[in-house]
Amino acid sequence: MIPWLQLDTARVPGADVQLRLMQRGAEFSMRLGQNELMSSRLSGSEEALATLACRRIEAVKSPHLLIGGLGMGFTLRAALAVLGSDARIMVAELVPAVIAWARGPMADIFGDSLDDPRASIREADVVDVLRPGGVLAVWSSGPNPLFSKRLRAAGFDVNEVAVRATTKRSGARHVIWFATKP
Repeated sequence: MIPWLQLDTARVPGADVQLRLMQRGAEFSMRLGQNELMSSRLSGSEEALATLACRRIEAVKSPHLLIGGLGMGFTLRAALAVLGSDARIMVAELVPAVIAWARGPMADIFGDSLDDPRASIREADVVDVLRPGGVLAVWSSGPNPLFSKRLRAAGFDVNEVAVRATTKRSGARHVIWFATKP
């Protein structure tokens, strides 16, 4: 078995935790402590996040999409594949090192998505660039009833969708919340 190698670490702004970029062969993993946040071998739920969110705005002539967190680029690439040439996609990434990893060791995973003229990457907290009048889509590795309750308490209509972690029809399930202001 090929061992995991730690390629880099990055401090998460505003928190006392380290984000770690790991590699094993051609596979990458981002970890926070012992928790794997994402893996290059599991992209189904991130792709579902983009495609399901884009379906909710497909009637908009020139849609603007805000993605909170660059991750491994699966959501960005899926959104670029679904949205037309008039779309604009901004990715707000809190951890500067994640942007460097996307252009460095994980460049093959990102392909040409970072150079697509419809996409822009902004080093910022997504809270600082939220746009009014849209659909909020949030990805999670599992259910969280308290999060749904908080969204409803903040005045959102909430739709929770379970999706597969892989692009196959089997395996672990992740959760995507869609929230809109009525």
